Amino acid sequence: MHAVILSGGSGTRLWPLSREAYPKQFLALNTHESLLDETLQRACAVSGCSSLSVITNEAHRFIVAAHLQRYGQQAEAGRILLEPVGRNTAPAIALAALRIQETDPDGVMLVLPSDHVVKDTQAFARAVQAGEEAAREGRLVTFGVVPNCAHTGYGYIRAESEQVAGGARPVAAFVEKPDAATAQGYLDDGHYYWNSGMFLFRASDYLAELERHRPDILEVCQRAWASRRDDQDFVRVSEAVFAECPEESIDYAVMERTERAVVLPLDAGWSDVGSWSSLWELQDQDDDGNVVRGDVITEDVHQSYLHSEGRLVAAIGVDNHVIVETDDVVLVADRSRVQDVKKLVSRLKDQNRDEYRFHRKVHRPWGSYEGVARSERFQVKRITVDPGATLSLQKHHHRSEHWVVVSGSALVTRGNEETLLTEDESTYIPLGVTHRLSNPGVIPLEVIEVQTGSYLGEDDIVRFEDNYNRV
Repeated sequence: MHAVILSGGSGTRLWPLSREAYPKQFLALNTHESLLDETLQRACAVSGCSSLSVITNEAHRFIVAAHLQRYGQQAEAGRILLEPVGRNTAPAIALAALRIQETDPDGVMLVLPSDHVVKDTQAFARAVQAGEEAAREGRLVTFGVVPNCAHTGYGYIRAESEQVAGGARPVAAFVEKPDAATAQGYLDDGHYYWNSGMFLFRASDYLAELERHRPDILEVCQRAWASRRDDQDFVRVSEAVFAECPEESIDYAVMERTERAVVLPLDAGWSDVGSWSSLWELQDQDDDGNVVRGDVITEDVHQSYLHSEGRLVAAIGVDNHVIVETDDVVLVADRSRVQDVKKLVSRLKDQNRDEYRFHRKVHRPWGSYEGVARSERFQVKRITVDPGATLSLQKHHHRSEHWVVVSGSALVTRGNEETLLTEDESTYIPLGVTHRLSNPGVIPLEVIEVQTGSYLGEDDIVRFEDNYNRV
């Protein structure tokens, strides 16, 4: 069995914790580990899972690579597939299926979103093992979550009464998100399940059904796969070719059209963590019905989600609210209106503000940087370079930089000079001078950088050499 993890998306519904450059699958929302780590562990818990692969995009590739490094041989057998442009799940899964079919013609693929929560890993593993029987008979299995309430935020799957292999049932219909009365009817009926977006099938069967129902998608994906090339830990396909592909979900392209679809009931504490309200429902609540994270103090507050990343959050006399504090944003919302968070994110995009895209701490393949202060002609950053990591050899046209080492050791290239700096030592990089920062030590390097100049944007970089093949 080959686990294929879908790790795309922009993370707008859990803003401001989730941002476009660092969406929710990389956040520790349920436990002390990220949702992506939980997904990888869940896949590894399935008996017979021989490989892990992740489908992601250019912006997130190094974050995904860092997660996968912890999973050894299973991840090495998989690789990271990069979508040059987003085309939804049907084409993404087709690329993974084409890869699997080359080395394992009868291989079964387990397709999992990277940003869901499943509390009972063993129950999940048992369901996958039960579904494998149906998958090896040529059926396309989707996992239907046994509903515990009349939820209006999920799509539903209606199952036929008879059972086939492994306890799966033929799919009668896929149903869009219902209103409250309709959802209650589905719950009472007993034949409806929440659509989890998780799938199990042989790669060859998925490709056959895609060819039958959406040959236009398959044809582009085949050409894109033929154009592939390896780049470090990543597999790239041609952007020009893949951009021709229609944008379509697996549900619309295949599962709603095929006669082979079956649904396997899953009762394992599943949630898609699709909103702040979902996160409040998912986690343990105190005697007042509140979920509290971080430095929070309350008085007469009920049925609310309160989250602090750093500063003290104090709330008095509010009910059914979501209050989330980060180092650059404070969100206050009625819990019944949290689906409108995406409207705020759209307005930030329209105003060309960075808060929709970046946290104050921005992750890079060599470490991270964090904005400390900014004005019209200067900004201050805290730079963290991982042990053994190196930034690109670069220069800037519009700014100079001052570096002060506060922890660790720095190997600094400045023009034709190389200097080793330690704690409390500093250097100056004049405008237009080629330079590079490296960490030759075994502990993280911490540097305070002061930039001065007429333009301080991140795009004022001319790279000459880069260990990560960035341009």
